[in-house]
This record gives sequence, structure tokens and C-alpha cells, in this order.
Amino acid sequence: MWFDPNYFWLVMIPTLVLSLGAQVLVRSAYSRWSGIPNSRGLTGPEVGQHLIRSAGLQGVRLERVPGELTDHFDPRENVVRMSDSVVSRPSVASMAIVAHELGHAQQYQQRSPLIAMRSFLLPAVQFSPTISYMLIFAGFMFNATGLIQLGALFFGVVVLFMILTLPVEVDASLRGLRILRESGLIGVEQDITGARSVLTAAALTYFAAAITSVLQLLYYLSLASRRN
Repeated sequence: MWFDPNYFWLVMIPTLVLSLGAQVLVRSAYSRWSGIPNSRGLTGPEVGQHLIRSAGLQGVRLERVPGELTDHFDPRENVVRMSDSVVSRPSVASMAIVAHELGHAQQYQQRSPLIAMRSFLLPAVQFSPTISYMLIFAGFMFNATGLIQLGALFFGVVVLFMILTLPVEVDASLRGLRILRESGLIGVEQDITGARSVLTAAALTYFAAAITSVLQLLYYLSLASRRN
């Protein structure tokens, strides 16, 4: 299947186009808004401390992590980790990114059904891709359609996880924008415009990942169908 032209045209090319396009949009939005100061002149940690207090987020800590666009929320330690530029720059992008990650913190504290479903799938996602590829490869080696179908079923867990991730990320962004408004940190329209631009571009990366995982699953199902 590694030399199948159908895989090249129906999976590889769309994946490259969607992934690269999403990354270009993220980089473009981040580059623009990381150079524009937010109206309050606050760095990422300062925004985070203000939002934690105003939104009543219990026990959430803030830490620095090396790199660029490496920001994330760690639910196991209840900590938002911020990249170097988010920590050091009082930009619109820094404000948006910290608010988004605190949106994730709020999801966990309020036990959002979306985050609960994704967390339930997380252990399976850690091993299902490997099992999937092994089963599909074995199906080809032994000409066993059933193994290919079973491999596609295991890969379906990954697809479901990716599909659930999109609304989780969008919800975190909406929560972030809401707590920014409620905290009074949005001083001018430029703040909200820039924050939306950065977070929308970031959401597109999850959309691209979900679409490409669906394409890959459909390809695996087509392989099993052709074997029949």
C-alpha cells in the first residue's frame, strides 16, 4: 500500500496541503499579533495571574517552557506552561494564548463533557495507532481482509479522538475570550480582533488534523473493500 497511487492522491497530498496551509496561517497570525502590544501592556504571566483571580480558577499555576508556540495546559499538575515569547512580550498574541490555555483549565475544573470524553479516549489513543498499523500490515502480508478491517477499527479510535479535539479546542478559545472580557482586560477592539485571529488560526490546525485522520481511515476501509 506504500506505493499505492490512491494513497498519494487521496491522503498524502491533501494532508500536506491542509497541514502546511494551517501552519502558514498560524505562523502568520502569531507573527503579526506577537508584535502588537495589548492595550494593558501585560505579559503572559501577568495576564494569567489576573485571569486566574477573576475567573476563580483554583490552584492553577503558571510556568515557563522553552521554545515557541509550545504553550499548553497540563491537567495532571494543573499548570499552564507558557513559551518564551508569551512570557516576555506584552502582546495581543500572548494575551490570547494564555486565555486559551486557561480556558482548558476551566474545562477541567467545571468537568466539561467534551474534555471528559476526550480524556476517556486518551489511554487508548496512546497505543491504538501502533496496533492499527501492525494489523493492517499483517493483513497485507497474509492476505487477510479481516485483519485490515480490525486495523481500521483501531485507527477509528484515533479519528474519534481527533474529531473530539476540535470542539474541545474551540470551546477553550471561546471560554478564554469570555474570561478576558469579564476580567476587563480587553481595553480596545484591537485586543479582541487580534485574539480571535490568533485563536481561529490555531483552531484550523485541529480541523486539518481531523480531516486528514478521516481521509486516512477511509483509505484503510477502501483497502479492505478492495481485498474483498
